[in-house]
Amino acid sequence: MLAPDGYKIISAGILVLLLFAVATYFFPAPVLIVVTIVAGIVSLFNLYFFRDPERQVIAGTNLILSPADGTVLKIEQLYEPYYFKTTVTCVSIFMSVMSVHVNRIPISGKIDFLKYIKGKFLVAYVDKASEENEQSIIGIRDGDQQVLFKQIAGILARRLVFHLQEGQHVQAGDRFGLIRYGSRVDIFFNNTVQVKVKPAEKVFGGITIIGEFRK
Repeated sequence: MLAPDGYKIISAGILVLLLFAVATYFFPAPVLIVVTIVAGIVSLFNLYFFRDPERQVIAGTNLILSPADGTVLKIEQLYEPYYFKTTVTCVSIFMSVMSVHVNRIPISGKIDFLKYIKGKFLVAYVDKASEENEQSIIGIRDGDQQVLFKQIAGILARRLVFHLQEGQHVQAGDRFGLIRYGSRVDIFFNNTVQVKVKPAEKVFGGITIIGEFRK
């Protein structure tokens, strides 16, 4: 299964490949052969990059699911200025170009905060990326349970995609968008949450439990 947000890029790549393949068939110049091979490699990579595997989402009203595939970069306590406006826990997930880049909702509830910030395109794993890079910031509340998460652009990720609106009700594990070509997702929650992951751990969107709200 492929992510619909990648259809245009995939189609454009295949069209370019076909055009160069036809040109190479009639005019087999070395430069055209090389360009056709490169176009083929790019098309295959896009098919792989925009893959969107079906998953059996973990159920649980007190669970916070990973919003992305990747590696836990770090877990830290820091001040969050937009939503919590206090010191909270932040789990940073680094997504390489080889990760599945479809993002998923971490908890069920109502979107009560949504903000898009234009910014820089620093390498996603550096500390400043969470503050200075282009990003979408999304807050979800379900009663006393609150989670904030960011899609953060990286040096190659020049396009954030999120199909959400403030006031919208969402379900944990639902797809909501993606980030193109390497990036990062930060997820924030308060101290009522018990963290279930550790740095350098591999996580998977909709499957890995990032934390659990204490009853």
